[in-house]
Amino acid sequence: MRIDAHQHFWSYSAEHYGWIVDNGLTALERDFLPGDLRPLLDAHGIDGTVAVQAQQREEETRWLLGLADDHDWIRGVVGWTDLRSPDRAERIAALAHPRLVGIRHVVQDEADGFMEGQEFRDGVRAVGAAGLVYDVLILGRQMREAAELCAALEGQRLVLDHVGKPDIAGGAGMEAWGKALAALGAMDHVTVKLSGLVTEADRGGWTEADLVPVLDAALEAFGPGRVMFGSDWPVCTLAASYDRVHGVVERWASGLSEDERAALFGGTAAKIYLGA
Repeated sequence: MRIDAHQHFWSYSAEHYGWIVDNGLTALERDFLPGDLRPLLDAHGIDGTVAVQAQQREEETRWLLGLADDHDWIRGVVGWTDLRSPDRAERIAALAHPRLVGIRHVVQDEADGFMEGQEFRDGVRAVGAAGLVYDVLILGRQMREAAELCAALEGQRLVLDHVGKPDIAGGAGMEAWGKALAALGAMDHVTVKLSGLVTEADRGGWTEADLVPVLDAALEAFGPGRVMFGSDWPVCTLAASYDRVHGVVERWASGLSEDERAALFGGTAAKIYLGA
């Protein structure tokens, strides 16, 4: 099964997608729905996806789960709930659904030290206790803190989104990012998504050569069995088409074995998110 392990849907409103408005991402100020994505998946023989939250609202998570009910190729949903709430376990239980596979908090928007907070860590533990994956969404400067978080959660399924968002365009902090990536890769319970890189590069002028060192570093740190392809569609369209994003990873992976490519393009996602 070929799976795109990271994409988004939304029915756009400025009220609920302030991150689009605040960052002037006008190209994203419209609906992006299953009918828009399905032809792109078909073009690359992709059988299913994992849809990931783009709002920190439980209402959006329920809406995504409704889309999954209507489209069986949406194999899983990574949703959101307030992990710092005292009733976090009850909130997670209230979202229970066969297609709910994980929870994510937008830590990249939080202050330094957020992941050290006991309430948040207890919330991530509650995600694991519910049998779900926790997706780690951070910026490159937060990698050390993320490594400390993941080390404290040994045995829990954790996925690092977007290779930790290194500063590909500016090059700031890349040495520290690389050290933390290696530390995360040494943890067997952490997996990494090869996703979201084109928007961390020079959006108007990136080349494949800009991305290859990051892909190589992820492969070296995690090995071929713990990396997975994700398009980050439609956010990726700020810098590249779906075809171009997929093509970069496909060409980069041409030196892997057939089994390793199968894991990258679906097998690992199926194991981590779907228990397949």
